[in-house]
Amino acid sequence: MIEYIIGRPAEVTPTYAVLDNNGIGYGLNITVLDYPKIEGQNQVKLYVYEVIREDVHELYGFLEQHTRELFELLTSVSGVGPNTARLILSSMTPAQLESAIASGQDSALKAVKGIGGKTAQRIIVDLKDKIKVAEEAFITSTPAGESYDDAVAAMVMLGFTQQQSQKVMKKIFSATPAIGTEAAIKQALTML
Repeated sequence: MIEYIIGRPAEVTPTYAVLDNNGIGYGLNITVLDYPKIEGQNQVKLYVYEVIREDVHELYGFLEQHTRELFELLTSVSGVGPNTARLILSSMTPAQLESAIASGQDSALKAVKGIGGKTAQRIIVDLKDKIKVAEEAFITSTPAGESYDDAVAAMVMLGFTQQQSQKVMKKIFSATPAIGTEAAIKQALTML
């Protein structure tokens, strides 16, 4: 298995790059969003995802390890192959993709060429609990910050996922910032 390749971009198009590594040219499929960051560089490091089947041996390269992880998650969804996953990651940044999945916005996924309603829903259902969304800063100088943290921790201890707990608590604390921990937990239990 190839983890990554470091080399000089010998040839770069918006969807394909050839990296020269000690005289060997590795052809990698890349995302459109990575293309401008690769073009014109003297040396790049691409994290590799290999597709090896009876009829094909392809390499997909990503500048960020996190993008490769999202690619792997997308290809784990039934009906989403490597080319479709690359198309999704060429149409939206990893943060946008994670946000769309976490919030259940199938319209953002359907905006990608070739993604229909059923596939968009399948991606959301299959990956909603697997992705980690960068949390928006929920910073406050009032005791609500501590109450929020305590309420999320309590929900996790009750068996809900961290992501579910944070999402519902954000709604509750946004609507009623001064709510206490116990009241927030009771309200969250009625919402989940």
